[in-house]
Parts: sequence; structure tokens; C-alpha cells
Amino acid sequence: MNYKKEIWNNVDRIINSGIKEKVYPGGTILVGNPENILYSKSYGTIDEKKKTTLDTIYDLASLTKVLATTIAIMKLLSEGYFHLNDTLENFGFKDDKKDITIFNLLTHTSGLPAYSELWKDYNGKTLYNKILETDPENMPDQKIVYSCINFILLMHIIEKITEKKFNDYIESIYRDYEIKNLFFKPYEKISLKIAPTSIRNGNRLIGKPDDELAYYLGGISGNAGLFGNANEIYTLLSHLIKGKIIPKNFFNLFTTTTINIDNIKKHIGWMAPNPGSSAGDILNMYDDAYGHTGFTGTSIWGYRDLFVIFLTNRTYYERFGKNLKKINRIRILLHNVIFGGLL
Repeated sequence: MNYKKEIWNNVDRIINSGIKEKVYPGGTILVGNPENILYSKSYGTIDEKKKTTLDTIYDLASLTKVLATTIAIMKLLSEGYFHLNDTLENFGFKDDKKDITIFNLLTHTSGLPAYSELWKDYNGKTLYNKILETDPENMPDQKIVYSCINFILLMHIIEKITEKKFNDYIESIYRDYEIKNLFFKPYEKISLKIAPTSIRNGNRLIGKPDDELAYYLGGISGNAGLFGNANEIYTLLSHLIKGKIIPKNFFNLFTTTTINIDNIKKHIGWMAPNPGSSAGDILNMYDDAYGHTGFTGTSIWGYRDLFVIFLTNRTYYERFGKNLKKINRIRILLHNVIFGGLL
């Protein structure tokens, strides 16, 4: 048997096992490099009834951090609006946050907490302002704490520099490269096949963020809220790797610079492989592999020019519990098979 055909057969088997175990009702995988799509396929359904397709739109959750917020930061950095060690004092923050740097926010070393429960009491602009006032729990550079708050502060900085709404600025970058199906607030757009996620306030979420902060901020946030399909993510990543959206040196800087505190590794804006992470055993050999995951069951992992996009709506069944471990295991198996066979 052709070994590449065997790789794809194993990919199919692994993804279908997740459907059988009700980790997710369906999903899409795309494996490619900037020149070619090597394999793409959709599996299962979006809701146990309607078939998924390669055009199915998914809630990308924290992939927003890399596909929107980090790209905007890289672009503004390349245009000379700030440097990575600029402090938040330059952007109007005072007191306990004034010494935090852009680099700290991007590498989750700011000292800010992982999340905020303020969405239980506030929404909209009030919630946004309260989040911006969040007190740090540690001094900068002491610990790596993966934090959604960091990326909401980065959204604020992007809006302050560009004098545009975050989503308008991000979507203008996409439009310049004819990327039409990566966007915020897709529930405002008709005739899209959107994969539903969890139930909130008695209603199934379709086109509204599964993430609470993004949801109660009105669907637009720097930590989550982006929706899209695998083909559009492929186009965006290909342009990034080729140096079309920003000079290639900036993408390389963000995806190869590695910090390590207490044996936890991060890139700038991107996740780095760590033992037991969804990157898998093969990618864990390479410090300059890069990627990110999303709570809803989405992920991107790449090394050099090869990358894997895997999108599901795993929160359709459950948000926490065993499902989280199962999706991580499936990602590891997929990445081992694909990167182990193709690198």
C-alpha cells in the first residue's frame, strides 16, 4: 500500500472514532503547505442530522488569538507603531499594569489571571471596561499563565492604534486577500452552514461564541469570537508563511522565539509544543513547531511549511468533563500520524 494512502486511512479512522465516541458530531481536516492542499475531508454531521462539508463554518474559539489578534499585532509591529517591549503605560494603562509589556501579553507572562467571571454580572461596554481594569495576580515575567484577559487588552491596544473597531480592522486585512469566510458575528449573515456548539440560557448556540467573555461582549473579542472554515484558514496561513500579509521575518519571529518558565514553553502569540500537549510526540521534538487550540474543538499545528487544521464542534455534546481529554488524545494521534509520516 502507498504509505501516503495509509496515512490518510489512519486519519479517517482516528477522526471517525471521535464521532463514534461522541466527542464531536463531525469535523473537517485540512493538511497542506503554502503551495498545495495535501488532504482535506469533512466527516459526520454538524448536529447529528445535517452533513458537514468543507464549507462548514465553525466557532474557532481561541484560534481567534492567532488568526486575528496576533496577526493584527504582527502587522502593526511591522509598520512601526510599537515594539514588543513597549509597556502598557504607552497605551493609557496605569498603576499595577503600567509595566506590563506587549511581549508579556503575547507570551502569557503578564501576571494577569487566566479568565474573568465578570460576565456573570456585566455585559457589553461595561463588561469590557471592567476587564480592562483587571488586577494582576503576579508580577510580569514570573509565571506563564495562559490568559484570555491578555488578548482582550491586546484588542484594546489594536483599536487604540488603528482607531477602528477590532472586527473591522481584522476583516479589512482578510478582504485584502479575498478571504471572505473568516469573520465575527456570523449569525448576522444568512445562508451559512454553521456548526452549533453548546446550549446557553436554554438555546443552542449557532453563530454566537461559545466563550462566555466573547459572548457577553457582543460577539467580538480578542480572545475568541472568530468563525470560519478550513479552506479560509488554509489561505490565511499560506499567505502568512509566504510573507504576503506581513514580512516573513515577523511571522518567523513570533513562531520560533520560545520562552520557558518552569518547563512551560510559549512562542509569541502562538503555542509551542510541550510534553503531553495536542502538538503530539513528533512535533514535541521541534522547539520551533507552532500552533494553537480552541475550546470548541479546533486546532492548528505546523512545522516549517507543513500544517494541519482540524475543526470540530466538540462542545455540542459537553463543554468540560472527559470530552476535553478525548479531543486532546485525538489531536495527538492525528498529529503523530501526519507529521510522523510527512516530515
